[in-house]
Amino acid sequence: MNRELRRVGFVVLAMFLVLFGSTTVIQVLQADSLIADARNTRALYESYDIERGPILAGGEVIAQSVPTGDQFVFQRQYPQGELYGAVTGYYNPTQGSMGIEQSMNEYLSGSSNSQFFDTINRIIAGQPPKGAAVELTIDPVVQQAAWDALGDLRGAVVAIEPSTGRILAMVSKPTYDPNVLASHNTQEMLAAYDALDTDPLQPLVNRAIGGNMNPPGSSFKVVVAAAALANGYTPDSTFPNPASFRLPGTSTSVTNFTRGTCGPGETVTLAEAIRLSCNVPMAELAIELGDAKIREQAQKFGFNQEFGIPTAVTPSVYPRVLDEAQTGLTGFGQYDVRTHPLEMAMVSAAVANGGQLMQPTLVDQVTGSNLEVLRGFEPKVMSDALDPDLCTQLTGMMVAGVATGQANNARIEGVDVAGKTGTAQNGVDQSGRENPYTLWFTGFAPAENPEVAVAVVVENDGNLGHHSSGNIVASPIAKTVIEAVLNQ
Repeated sequence: MNRELRRVGFVVLAMFLVLFGSTTVIQVLQADSLIADARNTRALYESYDIERGPILAGGEVIAQSVPTGDQFVFQRQYPQGELYGAVTGYYNPTQGSMGIEQSMNEYLSGSSNSQFFDTINRIIAGQPPKGAAVELTIDPVVQQAAWDALGDLRGAVVAIEPSTGRILAMVSKPTYDPNVLASHNTQEMLAAYDALDTDPLQPLVNRAIGGNMNPPGSSFKVVVAAAALANGYTPDSTFPNPASFRLPGTSTSVTNFTRGTCGPGETVTLAEAIRLSCNVPMAELAIELGDAKIREQAQKFGFNQEFGIPTAVTPSVYPRVLDEAQTGLTGFGQYDVRTHPLEMAMVSAAVANGGQLMQPTLVDQVTGSNLEVLRGFEPKVMSDALDPDLCTQLTGMMVAGVATGQANNARIEGVDVAGKTGTAQNGVDQSGRENPYTLWFTGFAPAENPEVAVAVVVENDGNLGHHSSGNIVASPIAKTVIEAVLNQ
């Protein structure tokens, strides 16, 4: 009798272990694949069933969940669509997400650990689950000014508050309407996504923080000048002033934009080279410094660094292991130097902030359903990029560039603007014709008490052909954005 009971007990135990094992495999090991399975309509419906939290900019709702009356219960809606597309991104459970919708998903969906008790309280009270609100640093006035100023051009604009790292504006064009990608009609949504994804102008790419990136051209001279000052040079340091300079070990010659010398005289100062944006003395300086010192300075400004805002940012690149000729080309932002407006705005912001580079961020705070702050974002130092007294010297050179130099289209009456333009070359096409230039401006204002740092990139010659330049196209855009900040 006891033997039979033991046999039955063993059978029951074995069945329990099998059941426990299979349940564990399904709930733990296969959970992710089951959730992602397109046939799992329950998971799809549940992802829509939660009232996702809103995204706000300056108190304005720029993303929200609205009732639909269908089986999905809620649909994501973007009241100002394209204006904030580069910031919000989009949310669609069947296609994925981008931007703040992706990087702040755990709060927006109500699944973060800090929302656990709030969720329990809502269940006890018989209320449906609800995500938290994400309040952004974006200033709607500055965002609109950047959007309007960029117009139909292909490029991006970023504005940062130097003392905090708060991003006041982030625009990328061409862009897209995230409402189209939030559609509940799967076929229509996928067709729209495929059209955007295969568009050669890449509207889904946020040029402000990533994509293929562009050579910074002469705007990178701010970084090279900072490296020079940090290594014993002064604004009055002089360099030979020929009209052209042959790069060591090559047959390639560097010329200034004007094809002439950098002002009169057999030598030229660092300050004058920055003011007139001359390539020859900056190539000479870069070779004297060496790539290691320039790279070290660039990395203090954020190059070659991975970080998020909290949206992931593509690291800007200052290349490694360069010979003298290649180093000379990086002296004016060419060769394989690649970057985006956020990084160049960070360079100016660090100089404006006495050398302290603040961690840039798009998020001010996250608030729960009872308006309690679930997460705050305090200003955080990312690096000490340059000594304060050297920043003062560099600022003086940048102010001269706007006041009387090659960045003069950024001048604002009664305000000292510090800035630097760039007109970057992009090689030649298969037929040997020169590709369109990339046009830049980076700077900050007011120089004596900075409120905003701005960077602008415009691709495709600004639609003007090779008659364009950073000063002609990018400087006026930056000026408009700066004025939008200062006039509030």
